[in-house]
Formats: sequence, structure tokens, C-alpha cells
Amino acid sequence: MLGIEKLPELAGPVLQTVFLEKRSQASMIQSLDLDQDVMAKDLTKNRRLVMPSWTEDEEVKELQQLYCRNKVRTTKYTFLSFIPKNLFEQLHRFANVYFVFLGALNFVPIVNAFQPEISIIPIVFVMSITAVKDLWEDQRRSKSDQKVNNCLCDVYDRKHLRYVERRWAEVCVGDLVRLCCNEIIPADMVLLHSSDSNGVCHIETANLDGETNLKQRQVVRDLPQQGSEFIPENYSSRIECENPNNDLRRFRGFMEHPGKGRVGLHSENLLLRSCTVRNTETVIGIVVYAGHETKAMQNNSGPRYKRSKLERRLNVDVLWSVALLLLMCLISAVGHGVWLSGLQNSIFMIPDDTHPALAAFYLFWTMIIVLQVLIPISLYVSIEIVKLGQIYFIQNDLNLYNPELDTGVQCRALNITEDLGQIQYLFSDKTGTLTENRMLFRRCTVAGTEYPHHENAISLEQYEAQSCGDADHSLTLRSRASGKSLSCKSLSCNRSSVCLNTLTAESDTHSVNDTLRRHTPGAFSSTMECAVVPDPQLHVKLSTLSSPMRSPLQQEAAEISHILDFFLALTVCNTVVVSSPTQPRHVVQMPVVRTPLRSLEEMKAMFQKLSLPRFPYSPSQNTDTPPSLTKKLFARGRSASYFPNSNPQTPIKTLQSPITPSGTPSSTLSLPVTPVLLPSGAWGEDVDHIQKAKDNSADETESDDEAEELLYEAENPDEAALVQAAKAYGCTLLGRSPEQVLVAVPGTGPLSIPLLHVLPFHSARKRMSVVVRHPLTGDVVVYTKGADNVIMELAEEAEDGFSREVIERTQKHLDQYAREGLRTLCVAKKVMEEQEYKAWLKKHEYAETSIENREELLLESAERLETNLTLLGATGIVDRLQEEVPETIEALQEAGIKVWVLTGDKQETAINIAFACKLLRPTDHLLMANCDSKEACEAQLHELQLEIKQVTNGGASKDDCSSDCVLVIDGRTLDYALQKELEGPFLELACRCRSVICCRSTPLQKSLVVRLVRDKLKVMTLAIGDGANDVSMIQMADVGIGISGQEGMQAVMSSDFAISRFKFLRKLILVHGHWCYTRLANMILYFFYKNVMYVNLLFWYQFVCGFSGSTMTNSWVLIFFNLLFTSIPPLIYGVLDKDVSAETLLKLPVLYESGQNSQAYLPSMFWLTILDAFYQSLVCFFIPYSAYAGSDIGVFSFGSPINGSALLIILLHQVIESRTVTWIHATLLLFSVLFYYAFTLLFGITCVTCNSPTNPYGIETKMMSEPLYYLVCGLTTVLALLPRILFRAFCNTIFPSDLVRAQKMERLSAQDYSSSLQKWRENKAAQRHVPQNLSVNADMPHLKDCIAERGTVLS
Repeated sequence: MLGIEKLPELAGPVLQTVFLEKRSQASMIQSLDLDQDVMAKDLTKNRRLVMPSWTEDEEVKELQQLYCRNKVRTTKYTFLSFIPKNLFEQLHRFANVYFVFLGALNFVPIVNAFQPEISIIPIVFVMSITAVKDLWEDQRRSKSDQKVNNCLCDVYDRKHLRYVERRWAEVCVGDLVRLCCNEIIPADMVLLHSSDSNGVCHIETANLDGETNLKQRQVVRDLPQQGSEFIPENYSSRIECENPNNDLRRFRGFMEHPGKGRVGLHSENLLLRSCTVRNTETVIGIVVYAGHETKAMQNNSGPRYKRSKLERRLNVDVLWSVALLLLMCLISAVGHGVWLSGLQNSIFMIPDDTHPALAAFYLFWTMIIVLQVLIPISLYVSIEIVKLGQIYFIQNDLNLYNPELDTGVQCRALNITEDLGQIQYLFSDKTGTLTENRMLFRRCTVAGTEYPHHENAISLEQYEAQSCGDADHSLTLRSRASGKSLSCKSLSCNRSSVCLNTLTAESDTHSVNDTLRRHTPGAFSSTMECAVVPDPQLHVKLSTLSSPMRSPLQQEAAEISHILDFFLALTVCNTVVVSSPTQPRHVVQMPVVRTPLRSLEEMKAMFQKLSLPRFPYSPSQNTDTPPSLTKKLFARGRSASYFPNSNPQTPIKTLQSPITPSGTPSSTLSLPVTPVLLPSGAWGEDVDHIQKAKDNSADETESDDEAEELLYEAENPDEAALVQAAKAYGCTLLGRSPEQVLVAVPGTGPLSIPLLHVLPFHSARKRMSVVVRHPLTGDVVVYTKGADNVIMELAEEAEDGFSREVIERTQKHLDQYAREGLRTLCVAKKVMEEQEYKAWLKKHEYAETSIENREELLLESAERLETNLTLLGATGIVDRLQEEVPETIEALQEAGIKVWVLTGDKQETAINIAFACKLLRPTDHLLMANCDSKEACEAQLHELQLEIKQVTNGGASKDDCSSDCVLVIDGRTLDYALQKELEGPFLELACRCRSVICCRSTPLQKSLVVRLVRDKLKVMTLAIGDGANDVSMIQMADVGIGISGQEGMQAVMSSDFAISRFKFLRKLILVHGHWCYTRLANMILYFFYKNVMYVNLLFWYQFVCGFSGSTMTNSWVLIFFNLLFTSIPPLIYGVLDKDVSAETLLKLPVLYESGQNSQAYLPSMFWLTILDAFYQSLVCFFIPYSAYAGSDIGVFSFGSPINGSALLIILLHQVIESRTVTWIHATLLLFSVLFYYAFTLLFGITCVTCNSPTNPYGIETKMMSEPLYYLVCGLTTVLALLPRILFRAFCNTIFPSDLVRAQKMERLSAQDYSSSLQKWRENKAAQRHVPQNLSVNADMPHLKDCIAERGTVLS
């Protein structure tokens, strides 16, 4: 391998020689040998060399043996390492270290408090439970690993000269693996051979990233063996690539063939482990990464771990408990020293030479052992158990289940459920999160002319109205031009496919019902996406191309050229994979190249000779077509050579039936005759076939439909919508291979377009491009589509002013589309000179073969190509809101959550969507921030702050202003605002607004905004999105939620929680979030309470025993009291308690604010709980002390009523705090009492020497036989709990919180409950000054149309 320090001097000349000169085979082999020698001497850490495993190069063979094997092991432990490793992991917790230290300290004789073996019981019990849980989880992983490692695959064996079956675990780097269709890939492999003649392989990455749409991979270019059979012995190329990493979408390296140059390797050449081979019979690849070095295993990080806000607060309170423990031990030590100093030669004291100060020091450590349970050792385990219970109920909530996708809520982070109840800021993506992400081509503008597609909009409205009214009845939608309608068969589509159906030959009009009735929902394949009714005006212009009766004017010819290029760009500039229901996919066959046509007239004449039908046309004056148009038009390929799904002797119906324009007389516009493919291979009119089709049975019609079906595998819904729109106008994508695209152009057969390069979409460029070779002129043409603001900047203005006029008119149309809430996209092209293309190609090939900085070089190469573009037109795509989005956002805002929308769409589009989903009210004061420089941004932020103050001085309070102002900021301005100097002013302005809408924002900007708000404001943030561009934002927020929508599962896999619809966020946050927080907060406080209350009993006893460190109860009861007797009820309390019902929480979102303000777990609540525990311990100790004062009972006898009273007080305290008491609660409370008394009675009967030197035999039995015992326990319990009961009653009566009021409301009758609920909402609305009659803000007059139209466009 080449060293990094030698890369410039070694790689540079080699690459120049390869790409700039044609070297001889001998010199190439010599260079290869030289490179191998250098590589062997200087192996670097940044690259990996891969050659076939049977290579004779010993150094390379030794090197490959060092690579990771394919055996995977996701387990943490082995048989020998389990105990030491698990102990090491558990000792990372401070609480465990603390209790281990105390257990060891109790083995020191001079400071021990009780039997050493008893002191270690708590820590052994807790760590044993954790160890068993870890062992069970590890055992599950071990079984899964064995199943994976024992899978079989075919690996080439050089000794036997054939492929043999081997276990996945035995596969090594350098092995050649053969896979068949539907087999899972065992390791990361570079694709060397595919049974597809074009070297293409399709894989499904659902096991890796959740995406079900097929990805296309291709064989390495210029591989010596490209035939139908791959001979492994003849493969001797070497691969040099980057070291293993976790980037699924990046693979950098090159393959060096013997006697040939280097060929760059990309992610398109890599088959990833865990993916499935689809639609390809056989593939062969060489393993480059195996086992834990594969990208799948590099990304296998397991469940996400985050520390919740409540957990961070808990750690602080644990430290306060430690401080309290040290204080109590210090008081006891000082008291013991003073007590010893006051005793001189006492007759009951054993003579001891220990100084009182030293004895006090020893007692300090003894008291730490005695009072150790002040730190709740079982709290951490209890919290984990409670969170598992909460997650179980969240995941099994039927209201959060989506039957269409068969998915519910996924809880991927197991330890932040309570954070859902404390959200203060919500950051949402727009497309796919608030909207359906199911795109429908709505309208377009081409060459400056706008085509509204009114019939398309009306047909979809009719379809939605009928489907909503009665989904079971058949639909009959009619075009305005005809009353005729058909019912076509619905085809079952793959979930990952986009169905593009052809129309039946029976219809004489283009009825949208044909398409609507033939589709079933799937990924990017709903009826909305698959139905486009052409615009009559645009369709007539296209029909001029094939009309033999007239020739267009020069200006019309130029416009037609733009229109053809526009739709051709929509058809070609994408990554759509074509397949059909009867075959895995279309096989693109190279049509015979025909002599280029030189004029539009020649094309018309050819159509006439082939008896092609006439398209409808409008009478106009015939004019000669200028020769300049010829180079802009595409020729027709050989039509008879490409019908893989049909019998050659069977007539094929047309791909597109034209529409009759509305309002055009039938005498003026003739109806078309359907073209078919005659047995001779020519196009003709088969009227008999059409008549037979009308008379055929339903089964025959359905079988014809199946033969016509085209399935499109699109990576995103935008591409599906645009390809469908192009198909509606006759530009049909028929097939795709790495080298060419097969397209049907209006009035022609399949046309083969050589595909030179595909520059995929990049978030930095915001566009994608394809480079094709013009089949007519041979020119190199670049087609580009992307964000309108980016394409407009790259568009070139011609000198004649025509392009300038097109740009200006297109911009106006784009602004109109945005106001209607449409997603806009611009399309452009560029014709390159041959020299210009060759110069660009040299640099591009260098970038493709680079390993270091490949992404940056490819980005620069694409930007060099995409300049001086000619604008063709723009599209407007509608993306409708998901159901219940307005209600959900309104509820979240009522709950006090600030909702920000971070989107990449235009400002006008985002504003329109915000109005439609009730994020914006028409009375809101919009603050627009659009700047071109940092200084202008700073000035505008200052101006907007002054504007807010003016609104405030105009009669509204500051709080009201924040609820009436909304900031809308674009991406460029956001860049300046996120700089350190402007962070403060931007954040101050944003905080005073009710909401913020960030437009044209990049993924990086989204994450920066979330981090800024989270870190600077110290608030709880939640981010929700559905695509890969939302991953950074989701990971940056305190709580990340992914939506399993149309853009794969990247967002879901990076999230803490996953839902299928935005509406589920309402109940997830307002109900489950509220419950999880209040339950866990109250349970933690209860744990602190019961531990402090019981430990203080031991502390008060020190005042009457000379601070000697002795206890009034046996050590077994002391250890088990908090560990067993009182530990189970809090678990049920933390899982099942409900302060308010789900129905009330949804109807009154304001109740959520209690969690935002942490009202259930404030520092004041913690200290009040500690004070209450101190009071109850005083009562619990001194009432029995007073009752038995002067008696002759023993120490353990004195402790018996104290323990009994403490148990009743602690359990009944939980009953007072519980809002829900069911039979489960009652059963467990009774069980705890019975368990305690059963243990103490049996212990007192059977144990004589268990607590040496004392003897507890018969003590509990004797005490429980005396009436005074029950009197003391009853009186103590009442007096201890009475203050808390009175305090609760006083607060809930005089100063009831919203939660208490809601609880009282739920006890009312149904009628009273409804009236109380209505009054509550009216009072809250009056407090917030919400206007009853909304009007459009006069400051934004251009939004009136937007508001008026949003109901029809987006609802």
C-alpha cells in the first residue's frame, strides 16, 4: 500500500499517466509491481489492500490474515469473563462503590456495627439482580450471533475449482462469494459480476436502514471479465480502499486491473452486509470488509443511552443525602466523644485505654455503617424496572397504533421516558412530518408559460371527496371533456414501488379514474401520485410535434423544444428503477441507431410513412420549421425492438391517450386513433383490436392491464411525482441501465439515450444532474433539477433577452406556487462543447479515483459542471397535511410548548403550511428576516426587536406580544444569526415570539438551532423528523422522535422514540409524557422519604444510648426493611398511578405545564419531603419511647412497636400520595404488611443465635400479644400522618392546582363534567386573549390569497 507521506509523489504521476496517456501493457505491469513493492515496505494505517484469497504474494496474504474475520460476536461476556467484567461495569456506579465500601468497612472489628456477612446482603442482592438481567440479555445476543454465524453462502474454493458452501463465520477478506436472488449478503463486497447483461444488481437495504425501495448497484467499470460467465481464476485485480468506517453512503477506493488503469470505486459498487439481493439471478463479489469491520456492524451501537433531566436532579439529591448522612454521623461521633468524656470510672464501663476523641472517630465510621440505608441502594434498580413498565404500556397503547403500517410506538431509548413530560421547545421538520410526503404533480411552468392543470386539481378533489364519503363503493370520476368513465382493475403494488399504469385503449379521453382505480397504496405509489390529468393547452402544443398537417412558427418551435427538453429532463434526471409485475424489471435493450433526422418536417414525414396516428391539433397557418430547431429535437429509435412484457404478435396499446381540451368543439379537435405495434414491427391503426378490447371479458382486460403495468422504484416521492407527470404527456421512462436510459417520446417508440454521468443530489448543492449524449446530434447535454433559488442563480441570461424574460416570468410563477403551499422545483439544461466536456471529465475522473477528500473533489467537480444553465421551467407539487396535524399543534401550543418549524422549503410555502396547520393565526404579527450580509442581519434583528416593543407599547403586554408575533427567517439570514456575535440578539428575538419558522435551512443549521436553544436557554427540547436530513437535529435534542414515513428509516434509527404519524405526538407527550414524569418523580421522592424516615429512627435512638452506635432492632430486619418489605409497592406506584385520566389530559393540554415547571420534583419538594420524614420519625420514635419509659422491656422489645409503626406509616403515606388505588395496590400493600410480620414472627421463633450476642427469640410474639403494642402503633400512625393529611386538604381546598381541579372535575357527572370543561376552556381563552373572529393581518397583504386558498390546496 502507498504511504500517505509518499502519496503526492507516487499517486500523482500514476494518475496522470493513466488518464492523460495510453500506456503500454508492459509499463503498466511494471508500475503495478513497483506499487506492490512500495506497499509491502510501507503499509499505512489509512488504507486497505484486498486481493483474491489465493494470491501468491505472501506479504499480501499475511496482511489479509490480519483483517477481521467474518464471525460476529455482539455479546459482552464469555464464561470466564462474566463475573470480573460484570463486577467492573457495575462498580462504575457510585452507589455500588459506596455500598461495597461500607460492606468492607463492616469487616473491620473496631468499627463494625453488626455481623459482617449481614452488611453485604443489600449490595450482593442488588448487584445479583443486575447481573442476572445482564446475563439474560447477553444470552439472547449469543443465540442471535450463533444463528447469524451459521448461515451458509457459496464461496469459491481454489483447490476444488468450484463454489462450496461455507458458514458466514468462515468467510474471509479476499474471498469470492456468489449469491442468488433473495439471499442476504454475508459481508461487505465489491461487485465483480452480475447475471444482468448491463452489470446491474438491485439490493434491498431494509435490514440496514429500514428503506424498502430497491437500490441499484453496478459492477466495477472496465473489469476484464464482463461476459455472461465469470471465471474466478482469471480475476487478478487488486483493490485499495479506505479503512472500515460507519458511513453507509460512502466508499472510497480504486481497483487496479492488470495491464489497465485504475478505476474508482464508489458506494454504487459496494454490496453491504445484511442487505438482500433482489431482482438479480446471480451476483459475485469479493469481500473487502468482514465481521465487525463491515458497515452494518460499525453502525450497530445498540440502544441509545441518555441521561434524563430527572436523573440529573436525582444525582444532586443523592449528594445532599450523602451530606445529610455525614452530618448525622458527625453529630453522633461528637456526642459519643462528649458522652465518654463525661464518664469517669463508671462501674458499667469496661476499662479501655482508647481516648474519647479516637473513640469518636471510630464511631463516625460505625454510624456510617448503621445509617447506610439513608442512601437508597435499591432506587436505581427500581427506576429501571419502573421505566420498563412505562415503556411496555406506551408501546401497547392501541391509540398510538397505525393499522396501515402495522406499527406502534417504538421506544429506542429506555431511560428518558419522563423527559416526554417536560418538553418546552419542539422543533419539527415539515415535509413528511407535518405533511404526507406523498407528492402530486399539481402544475408547471415551461419557457415562461404557466399551465395550471385545473382538471387535474378538480379530479383529485372529486376523488378525495368520494373516497372520504364511501371508501367501499367504486369510484367514477369524469373528465370535463367527456362523460365517459371506466372501471379498471386495481393492481397490487410492491410497498417500495411507484405504480405507473398505462391507460386502456377503450377510453377516448384521458380520464383520471382509469389511473385512480388501478393503484393500491404503497411507498410513493398512492392514487394521488399515480394520477395526472394533462393540461389541455400544454398537450395541444406537444401534439404539434407529430401533426403532419402543419408546421409551427419559429417562436412556437423554440417553445416546443423547451417543452420537450423539460419533460425529457423530468424523465431522465432521476434515479428511478423500472420494473413490472410480470417480470423483475425491464431489461434495457439497445435499439438500432438510426440516421439522424435533420428537421421537424422529416420527423413528421417518417411518422406518416409508419402510419402513426395524428395527435389532435388546432388549425393554424403552416410555416416552415427553421433548421436551428433540429438539434433540439430527439429522433425516434427502433420501436419494435423493445417490448419485453408482450408477445411480439400481440398488438400493444398506446402508452398515453391524449385528452380533449375543455371547451374545444369536437369539430375543431379530432379524437386520436390508438397506435399499435403491428406484427411486421411497424406502427399502425388496429381498430379491430380496440373494438375487441371493448367486448372482452373482465379477465382478459385485467390480463392486458397487467402486461402494460410499469412499476417505478423511487428513492423519494418527488421523483415519483415528476416521472408520473412526464408519463402523462407521453415522455415515459421505460428502462434504465448504468449506460443508458430508454424513454418513449410523444409520438415515437422507445428512444435510447446514452447516460454518461449521474451527479446525485447533495444537501450542499441542493440539486442533481445527469450528463447524457444526445442521440441525434451527439452533443453532451446536462440536465439539472433542484431547489428554485439555487437553479435561478445558476441560470444564464441570453443576450436576446428571451432567457431573461423566461426567468422573470418563471420567478413570478414560483412565488405564486409558494403562496399556494406547493413544493417548487426548477429544471434546467446545458449543452457542452466536446472539448469542454473532455476537460471536465479529466478532473472528474481524478476525483472519482481519489481516496482522500473524494467527497470534496466530487462536489467541486459537480459545481464546475453546473454553471451557465438554460432555464427550462419549474414544477409545483402538492404535499398535503397529515390528518389531525392542526389539532395536534394547537394542543401542543396550549400546553405551553413552543413549536418551531425547520424546513428547506421556500418562505411562502412554509408560511402557507404554517397557516394550514394552525401554527400561524391570521392575526399573528409576522416578523420577516431576510438579509444578504452579517451587518444587515444585525441591523434587522435590532429593528425587529424595536417592532416588538412598539407592538407591546400599543396596548399589549409582553406576554401577549410573545403569543402574537412569529419570526420567519430564511437560511442565509439564519447563517449569520447563528454566528457567535449574533446568537444573543437572535435568541432574544426568538424567545419573544410565539413561534419561529426557519426556511431554506440545511441539516447542519437545524442541529445548530436546536443546540443553541437547548444550551443557552437550558430548556427541554424535542426534535421530530422523518428523513436523513433530520438525523442531526434529532440526535442533538434532549428527546428525538423519528417518523417512519416515506423517506426510509434513518430518522427512526437515530431517534429515541419512533411513531408513524405526527398526530400520535399529542398523546405521547400530553398523556404518556405527563404520566411518566409525575409517576417517576413521586416515586423518587417517596424513596427518599421512606429511607430518611426509617434511618432517623436509628439516629434518634443514639440520643438515649450514649451515641454508642447500637440499634434497637436486629440487623436482619434493619437490612430487609427498605430492601424487601417496602420496595414492591413503590414499583406499582411508579407504573400504574394516574393523577388525571387520558381523556382529561387531551381535552385540557394546559395540565401539561406542571411537568414543564417540574412541579412534581422541585428542590423545595425534596426538602419538604425530608422535613416531613424527620417529623414522622420523631413521632414514630418518641411516642413508643414515652409509652414504654420506666418499663423493663429489652432493646429489641422496644424496637418492635417502632418497626411496626414505621411500616404502617410508610405504606399509608404512599396511599395518601397515590391518585389511583386499585385492587393491585391494595393487594401489594397487604402483602407487604403480611410479609413483614410473617418474617419477624418466624425469625423470632426459629432464630436463637442469628443476631449474636443478642437473642431475638420470642420477642415479636410476646409484644404482639399485648394490647399496648396495638395502641402505640395506631396512635403513632395517626399522629405521624395527620399533618400531611391536613396539609393536603388545606392546599387542595384553598389553593387547588390545575391538576387537583381536574381530578375534582372527573368525579362529576357526565353533564356537569362537560359544562365544567367548557367553562375552563373559556376562562383559559379569555386569559390568553385569543380572538374569536380571526382576520388577516394588514401588514401582510400578500398572504390573503394564501389564506383563502389553503383550504382547497392543503386541507
